[in-house]
Amino acid sequence: MREIDQKLIVICGATASGKSALALEIAQKLDTLIISADSRQVYRDFDIGTAKPSPLEQKLVPHYLIDICHPQEVLTVAQYQGYAQDIIEKSRSIPLMVGGTGLYIKSVTKGLKIPPVAPQAKLRSQLETYSQQERYAFLQKIDPISCEKIHPNDDTRTIRALEVYYVTGKTISAQQGENPPSYPILHLGLHCEREFLRQRIATRTKKMLEMGLVEETEFLISKYDIDLPLLNTLGYAEIKQYLQGEISLSEAQDLIITHTCQFAKRQQTWFNGYPEIVWLDVSSSQLVPNAWEKIYQFIHKKY
Repeated sequence: MREIDQKLIVICGATASGKSALALEIAQKLDTLIISADSRQVYRDFDIGTAKPSPLEQKLVPHYLIDICHPQEVLTVAQYQGYAQDIIEKSRSIPLMVGGTGLYIKSVTKGLKIPPVAPQAKLRSQLETYSQQERYAFLQKIDPISCEKIHPNDDTRTIRALEVYYVTGKTISAQQGENPPSYPILHLGLHCEREFLRQRIATRTKKMLEMGLVEETEFLISKYDIDLPLLNTLGYAEIKQYLQGEISLSEAQDLIITHTCQFAKRQQTWFNGYPEIVWLDVSSSQLVPNAWEKIYQFIHKKY
C-alpha cells in the first residue's frame, strides 16, 4: 500500500440523512469512487427498499460493494473488510466510504481483527436449545474476558462468542483487537434534528412506494421464497405484512416510517461514540461548501 499518499474519506450518519447525495457530488469533484458501507446494498435484487444508488448514479460515479452477493448468501464483516481494504489499496484517488452500517466502517477504519468464522446454522440451532442463562454460563467458563464486555442478556453476542470458540478452539477475546491503517482518514457525519429527519424518512418512504416497493417485494417473494431472511428487514417486512393481508398499505407505510426512525436513532447513537467524526448540519444551505472545505483542508494537509 502507498502509505505516504493514501487517504480515505468516510461519509456516515443515519439513514435518509443525505449521505448518498452528498457523496455523489463530492466524488464527482474529486474524480473518485464510492465504496458502499451498507449491509443490505451488497445483495442483488434488493434495490428500492435499500435506497440503492440508481443505474444513472452508478454511471456518474463508480460504486463498489453493491450487488456483490446472492440474497441467500451471508456476507460476513470480515469479508466486507477484505473487499474494502483491497479497493482502497488499489485506488489511484482518495475513495469515499459511504453508508450507515457502523460495523462495516469500523472494520476498515479501526482495522478490526475479526475471527474468520462464518455463521454456523447447525451449531447455532444447537446453542438455541439452551436458555440464555445456560449459554452465558458456558461462556463464563471458557471465556471470562468476553463476559466482561457481553451483558448476560445479550444472546446474539453470547452465541457468536460460543460459535467462534467451538469452531476455532480459541476464544473470541483472544482473536479480537484492532490494527488501524496508517493512512489518514477524514470522518464526516451528517446530522439533523430528529423531526427534520423524520420528515425526510417520511418523504423517502412515500417515494419508495411510488417507485414500486410493493411490486419489488412481490417479485422477491416469488423469486426467493417468503421466508428469505432479507425479506424480514426494514421496509420489506412491513410490505410483506401488507401482502399477507395483515395490515393495510397505509398502515405499512406508517410502520416503515416508525421503524426507520427507530433504526436511525440507533445508528446515531453508534456514531455518537466516535469523537473523530466531524459533524455537518444536513439542514444547512451550506452543507456542500462546508463539506468541501473540510475535505480540501484534509487533502492538502501534510502528514
